[in-house]
Amino acid sequence: MSERAPNHRLVLTEQRRRSIGPDTEERTQRDLHLARAQGDAYGEAFEHLRASIASDSGERYCGDYQIGYAVGPAEGAYEWSASELVWLEPRNENLHVAVTVRDAGDGRFVPGLRVLVTLIDPRGRALGTHEHPMLWHPMLHHYGSNWKISASGLHSLRIEVEPPRFIRADPVNGSRLAAPTSVQFDAVNMNVGTG
Repeated sequence: MSERAPNHRLVLTEQRRRSIGPDTEERTQRDLHLARAQGDAYGEAFEHLRASIASDSGERYCGDYQIGYAVGPAEGAYEWSASELVWLEPRNENLHVAVTVRDAGDGRFVPGLRVLVTLIDPRGRALGTHEHPMLWHPMLHHYGSNWKISASGLHSLRIEVEPPRFIRADPVNGSRLAAPTSVQFDAVNMNVGTG
């Protein structure tokens, strides 16, 4: 089983145990076990992506989140055009930046976020900030976008995450994931057009 954030709150406190009763406690413990199994499966998929496709990748805990990235060649995708899906190959883009945002407590992918990514070139100049939409991916749902950069090299990658606005059905742990967060990864090896 993968390592969890040391301060995660996906636990039943003693006070909460007394208030919910033994039947609910048992069900909640089972639910947490299943959630962690989903997180482990997502983590395995991310590790596969990192090993097989990415030219560089990393992951870091940020409060209630576990934020990662993987960079590789620009990718095609289905996008909406009028009222139908159309497959579009990369136009001038030569790099794909994938961002994973996971619940630090159980490792599951967190949907419904606004994720902003800023690339900073080796000379410290920001190349731009783009919103990365959620990509429904056959192996690893993530937030991602294609970029055009002028040259390979070590860049910095700043990721900003706004909290999800979805309704939370978990009375024990549902009040988490409520604050914005950001993280910067430095010395990210970005190879133009290669995996």
